Amino acid sequence: MREFWVSSGHHLTQRADHGGLIATPELIMAYLARPELAPPEEACDAERALHAALLLDPMRAVSADDIAAMEDADARENWTFMMVFRDHLLRARSLEAAYLDLARKGAAQLPPIMLSQLCHLVLRNALDDCDDPFILRAGELFFRPQKAALRDGILLLADAEVVEAQQAYAQDAHLSPLTALLTEVPEFGNLDVMDEQNAWTYWSRSDAHSMILNLGGDAKARAGLAKVIELWIGHLLQIEVKVEPLARMEDPDWRWFIGLDTQGTRIGNALWEGETIAPGMVEQIVSLMRLTIIDESRVLPDMRGKPVYLIGAMDHENLWRLKPQNLIAGLPLIESAPS
Repeated sequence: MREFWVSSGHHLTQRADHGGLIATPELIMAYLARPELAPPEEACDAERALHAALLLDPMRAVSADDIAAMEDADARENWTFMMVFRDHLLRARSLEAAYLDLARKGAAQLPPIMLSQLCHLVLRNALDDCDDPFILRAGELFFRPQKAALRDGILLLADAEVVEAQQAYAQDAHLSPLTALLTEVPEFGNLDVMDEQNAWTYWSRSDAHSMILNLGGDAKARAGLAKVIELWIGHLLQIEVKVEPLARMEDPDWRWFIGLDTQGTRIGNALWEGETIAPGMVEQIVSLMRLTIIDESRVLPDMRGKPVYLIGAMDHENLWRLKPQNLIAGLPLIESAPS
């Protein structure tokens, strides 16, 4: 199989016999190299000593006193987050189990970036055999915020961080208005829209996140996102689901929804309460899908034979921050019901 998403760090893990990934010293050392943890010039002796000790033994025990001895408050906070995260990964049977626990119980004690990085790793494992660039590009939505724009009324999604970098470059380079007019999608600079002709180039640029997903105008893009959701749920929960993109929801007896993000949850709650949805809120919807759980023995009795609707929506800054943990914690499964 072709390589992709090297930046996930999957090559620094081990795959166990059960198919899940296991954290290794090499994976922890990659975190120790991050700028948040690498001691700056002004770092105190305690911070330097802990960092050096962990480079020799990334799995060594770290006490609260080790962190409290650091002089800088930001350093103490960063190291506290890292040790909570590391110990959580090491205690779990697999990285998948570690993610499941955080998705179900909440990860308020960790920065969101850590959950996104863990999602990146787990999804890379789930898609290991995938050879469809449209599915892989759609998978980026799970761990990379997207900037939305319309071209001729068609919704396009581009990596928000890449777009921001391009815009900063354009300002610094003082590009002329004529140059901006020559681009196909002015908001996204010179990024390529993925299509049948250029999809093959994804393999050499998957870690650059430089391709636009034509979610509104390309059925392959919508099918790709649906397939990622199926594989994500199947990999983590060992349950088969079928996901179908929808143009509209026409179900007078709908009973369950999952908001794929904060705004999607807000819209779903308003619909559930029978409130009138303002036109502005409707325009924020970027994805509407229907999910069917194939094995109904694991479904709550009242939901058997009923679909789950998935609502994704961008915020007022046209950013879509998908929360894949909602797909795990929000399904109407017997094991997920409050005891």
